[in-house]
Amino acid sequence: MTVTPPPPSAASAPSAPSSLLALSALSADEARRIALRAQGLLGAPDRRGGVRGVLRHLGAVQLDTISVLARSHELIPYARLGAVGRDAVESAYWTETHAFEYWSHAACILPIEEWPHFAFRRRAYRSRPHWYHDLPDGVYDTVIKQLRTEGPLTATELGGAKNGGEWWDWSATKVAVERALMYGEVVCTGRRSWKRVYDLAERAVPDTLLHDDLDDAECVRRLVAQAGAAMGVATRADLADYHRLRTEQVDAVIADSGLVPVEVEGWGKPAWADPAALADPPRGRHRTTLLSPFDSLVWDRPRTERIFGFTHRLEAYVPKPKRVHGYFAMPLLAGGRLLGRVDPAREGRTLVARQVSLQTPKAVEPMAQALAEAADWVGCTEVRVELVVQTELRAPLVAALNRAHDRR
Repeated sequence: MTVTPPPPSAASAPSAPSSLLALSALSADEARRIALRAQGLLGAPDRRGGVRGVLRHLGAVQLDTISVLARSHELIPYARLGAVGRDAVESAYWTETHAFEYWSHAACILPIEEWPHFAFRRRAYRSRPHWYHDLPDGVYDTVIKQLRTEGPLTATELGGAKNGGEWWDWSATKVAVERALMYGEVVCTGRRSWKRVYDLAERAVPDTLLHDDLDDAECVRRLVAQAGAAMGVATRADLADYHRLRTEQVDAVIADSGLVPVEVEGWGKPAWADPAALADPPRGRHRTTLLSPFDSLVWDRPRTERIFGFTHRLEAYVPKPKRVHGYFAMPLLAGGRLLGRVDPAREGRTLVARQVSLQTPKAVEPMAQALAEAADWVGCTEVRVELVVQTELRAPLVAALNRAHDRR
């Protein structure tokens, strides 16, 4: 990592505090390692912080309905901490109001400390009173009254979530409670049989956090700073994508975010880094694991390709004949690089590797290790390999799995 003087125009451009005015030049490899450490995938895992520590550091854990090995929000801490119990994951997120669900990168679990930071988004929704559907008179007030009287409820318990049409054909009750969620009068405090559990924000959010005191610029500034710390080093597009901000919002606050400008070899775009990430070179043990396609290390496809040279696409919603890598292909992370992917399934107590793709023969042992560990975590006793795209690597992969099975 080298440090060079800032360009002549830096004095007039938005910049970091004077002690950090020098422009760092990072190699592509340094940037990759910084990103891995920032995401909790390089170095000793924070076992003391546990699942809650992972959530607080990442700032957002994406939710999704698909469950193959496990649901995505369970796979995120597993990738960083290892075989943490799945019930323990749910408990860590949802007990004692440690988290809430809201719209960030997508529908995400967010640490409760971030409630004030999303005031700008709640205000934006409130400025659009006819969001999604018109509502019959009185329905919104009835939903709020029912939650106040009966406590946390799902939409079904509030009176029904659907009108009986297509999956998005919500009932007036469901529209009302989702609108209240968007506005911040109601908060999602968990999931029950994958249904959102709604409660009044005044009851669920600690008093010290239950406010919209921060103006829009301060909300965005804090979210940009948080995203920068969670990614380590990022372009403006990366920073915007993390919590789905607009790039012009990032531009307006980047000078006051605490992030410092850097140049990264091969990126060809201005970038910013968390000063703490630059202060100490990344070192330590790399995690070998399968990643959810919704993991924040890889959820931004252009960033993933820029950092890892790895093109990945979720194909769950692609017609089956057009899929290249499979329904829920999970990238393999090993040695700090993305070395392949596998489309898994479960049949009873067998984990099925329906399609495996390996970029190099050196990926055979890490893929076997990752599959064996994932099988143990979800209670499978066997791993069966079906298709390996690189046919010459099928026999070595099966042999490596057998060795891993013998060690279990």
